[in-house]
Amino acid sequence: MGSTLPKTMRALQYSEPKKHSLVEIPLPELRENDILIKVKACGVCGTDLHIHEGEFIAKFPLVPGHETVGVVAAVGPKVKDFQIGERVVADNSELCGTCFYCRRGDELFCEDFQAHGVTMNGGFAEYCAYPAGRVFKIKNLSDIDATLLEPASCAAHGLDKIAPKMGSSVLIFGAGPTGLVLAQLLRQCGGCRVVVAAPGGLKMELAKKLGAGDEYVELSRQDASAQYAQLKAQNPYGFDIVVEATGSVSILEDSINYVRRGGKLVVYGVYSDSARVSWPPSKIFGDEITILGSFSETYKFPAAVDYLDSGKVKVDGIVNKVYRIDQWEECLEAMRNKSAIKAAITFD
Repeated sequence: MGSTLPKTMRALQYSEPKKHSLVEIPLPELRENDILIKVKACGVCGTDLHIHEGEFIAKFPLVPGHETVGVVAAVGPKVKDFQIGERVVADNSELCGTCFYCRRGDELFCEDFQAHGVTMNGGFAEYCAYPAGRVFKIKNLSDIDATLLEPASCAAHGLDKIAPKMGSSVLIFGAGPTGLVLAQLLRQCGGCRVVVAAPGGLKMELAKKLGAGDEYVELSRQDASAQYAQLKAQNPYGFDIVVEATGSVSILEDSINYVRRGGKLVVYGVYSDSARVSWPPSKIFGDEITILGSFSETYKFPAAVDYLDSGKVKVDGIVNKVYRIDQWEECLEAMRNKSAIKAAITFD
């Protein structure tokens, strides 16, 4: 164990959907292979808005926060290779290892899939405990920028699922945090020409600053029909890969019309449980379109740490709003009105 620790901690806790409060709760009890992290920052993403509404497999009561960054505060008796005070980031998932899918090596589909900040307590608290096998050391990233390692690991998983051929053309709808990381990975690791299509504003300006794409199409928020028509005219054969990263059902439904014959449509956004799309099966059949889902990640944190901590993938400016835990309502509003490209809760 570590040095003297407090017995309780501050946390943001939901008793049920939409009902939250600041509470004082006991520190997590460490299992023998656990690491207790003193939280420095925890990222906020669109998933947290869905959790606020009671969606996205959330279980209550719950301390949200699934993008935890901090320092090692204590370790379980069987933990090796970690020292008190080391800077770390945590993979929020916990998998059973024994169910039908885990035994097949498909652990992402674990029948007892648990996730800190979603089905079990997470990082919107002063401390959180994670299995040592899910904790990774970081060196260069700031605490705030390191909150992007969890979404970056999901982007790395998305890259694996897409498996682009060299020289593929890619259209990404949306310029949110994971879309910006995925765009950079597709360019660097897939040798792809990437077109980013999103409304003008903060996110699009950041996309250009980071060099996320080769081309940019600014979509009107009122009526983007002219930009869509131009996009089709300039790319008459469509794109090998189309990524829908906005979470908009209408954009997802239309995205199939930009997929080249034999191409791939990637369902990458987070959608409400009630969302539905309608695609003509004759087009999927006749054009041999592959539709891919990319939900989370397994074992991609080392790759994400390598690419972000080394600066290969640029994330400066993606987190543009930082709040204290007692400013949660203000943070929620910034996420809803999209003044936050990405937000983080900090305890310093």
